[in-house]
Amino acid sequence: MGNSSPNQTIKAIFTVIRIIVGWHFLYQGISKLMIPEWSSFSYLMESKWLLSGFFHWIATNPEALKLVDLINIWGLILIGLLLMLGLFRRMASIGGIFLLLIYYIANPPFIESSFPSQGQYFIVNLNIIESGILLIFTVLPDYYFWGLDQIIHINLKRKKERIFPEIENRSTPETDLTGRRELIKNLASIPVLGLAFFGFAKKYNWFSYEEDQMATIDARTSATNLSTRQVNLDQLEDQVPMGKIKHLDISRIIPGGNLVAGFAHARDLVYVSRLIKNYFTDEKVIETLWIYEACGINTTVMRTDENTVRILEKYWKRGGKIQWLAQTYPRDDDFSNIQLAIDHGAIGAFVMGGIADRLVFENRLDDLAKPIEFIRSNGLIAGTAGHAIQVPMICVEKGIETDFFMKTFHHDQYWSTHPEENRQEFMHNISYNRLERNQFNDNMWCPSAEVVSDFFKSCEIPWIAYKVLAAGSIHPSDGFQYAFEHGADFVCAGMFDFQIIENANIVHNILSGDLNRTRKWNT
Repeated sequence: MGNSSPNQTIKAIFTVIRIIVGWHFLYQGISKLMIPEWSSFSYLMESKWLLSGFFHWIATNPEALKLVDLINIWGLILIGLLLMLGLFRRMASIGGIFLLLIYYIANPPFIESSFPSQGQYFIVNLNIIESGILLIFTVLPDYYFWGLDQIIHINLKRKKERIFPEIENRSTPETDLTGRRELIKNLASIPVLGLAFFGFAKKYNWFSYEEDQMATIDARTSATNLSTRQVNLDQLEDQVPMGKIKHLDISRIIPGGNLVAGFAHARDLVYVSRLIKNYFTDEKVIETLWIYEACGINTTVMRTDENTVRILEKYWKRGGKIQWLAQTYPRDDDFSNIQLAIDHGAIGAFVMGGIADRLVFENRLDDLAKPIEFIRSNGLIAGTAGHAIQVPMICVEKGIETDFFMKTFHHDQYWSTHPEENRQEFMHNISYNRLERNQFNDNMWCPSAEVVSDFFKSCEIPWIAYKVLAAGSIHPSDGFQYAFEHGADFVCAGMFDFQIIENANIVHNILSGDLNRTRKWNT
């Protein structure tokens, strides 16, 4: 069916049919209620088909029979009232189908019984016909009916428009999904329904020429094509595999938090961070977390700030289960930022890579060791990130205990890679004005992948590789494969909602295939 509303005649017809079916349910329930001695005993004892033994047990068990009679009478009355009023129509229709199918199974029309089947047509009787009508009621949208559901929906929409006029009045490709996105709030603990929801959710996105052609051509002068892509979990091949850091199960791919936080390595495209912040509204972030869960991704890295805490608490209150690995920013002996993560549900925390780089570069090792120990003493898994390989090297050499390392890791086989003669391990923690302008390009985060891989071959501490795609310069199938083959236990990558399923499939296929890994799994 199209998105346009039906004409008033069709709307009236469906409404009348709904009221007629509702009246039938209501009458059946009231008629049973008005007969003091009414019981379903005889009907259940007459059962000779599927589940007949169960029906006979109910009939011969006084307490069970009493409960079934109450459910029967008041179920019919409640379903009838709701259908007549047009309130909770889908829920009432599903309840009606359940009752009718029980009636049918207990005494089908093709088995001889002392209870005459209404509308007897051998296999099809009134129960089956009415079930078919109710099934239609469950799939039709509210605007095919008049009723209280529609009145409530209109009033809620008007109220929301008064509260958020600047959001609701924007023209956006997501308009048709507003109602469905709200539905997912109630599906948090029912993964199967969550999958069905996302199977129907459609998203629009910008798909760059570089993404399609990366690593094969120089795309510097390319145009950008507008395309559409569905978030469709039917395309998910399997759940993302798990590893362990200490006692915690962690998905082998961990989404990064830069996109949600509004930070992007967009180089000279100064508008991109603001664009991302406008795209990732609270509801978009929460929806993205649901997609992670549906794909088997159970952990995400996010920066530690009030915005992250606010969104995660809203998501967890709806039943979300994603674990938060917190990126923290300690300063000298001030661990308040780490405490914020501890107080708000983080399962682990690490020192931000730029901070750790600078501390190692300046030989302030106590200032790196203290926050890591503070994290561990509070029962969280603790680690440090680093762009420079010296960060994990020094930690191991000096006995700074960590539960995991995060280290940038990617190859240099892409067209915009930093010139080899200008690469420096600490280029990301030295003030830019200490380097000549032509010595630093914001397009490389792992100056020597071979050195990194060699170090981790002899290191038994779990390793999360990040910046594995070099800020979108390397295709995920290439970047993930390279990271896992060269020793990474996990990969961390920022991704939009429309990239999650593809990335999950890539990781699953890599890890379930013939992986030429150079390091044993350390989780």
